Amino acid sequence: MARIEIRRVDDAFALEAVDEAGHTARMDAAEAIGGHNSGIRPMQTLLMGLGGCGGVDILSILKKQRQEIADFRMVIDGEREQGKEPSLWKQVHILFEFSGNVDEEKARKACALSIDKYCSVAATLRAAGCVITWDLSICP
Repeated sequence: MARIEIRRVDDAFALEAVDEAGHTARMDAAEAIGGHNSGIRPMQTLLMGLGGCGGVDILSILKKQRQEIADFRMVIDGEREQGKEPSLWKQVHILFEFSGNVDEEKARKACALSIDKYCSVAATLRAAGCVITWDLSICP
């Protein structure tokens, strides 16, 4: 069981989330709707969770395969439904970027296993109708 505590930070929409270990994340709304733009939008935290969940899977798989990853980065682009409430993520594209001595086939398989099988966040987004696509690039 996980527990997250959310508390209001200001007189507008700024919120701070704290997990049971004391880790924090600040969220806020856009200035256009009365926020102060002092934190991550709540829907963006889902994309961050997708990156974190997938990243842990991928790095774990490649570490077990003794791949030498010098650097790892993801760029996640998402598009939400327009004119609907709630406005869900309808499409997400992830670019996985590796550098180091990484076998492309092993990296491809690790990414596919994560996004298609192991990542709970990806499964949650897909269950809500989101299409997730990805690609990768490897630099020595």
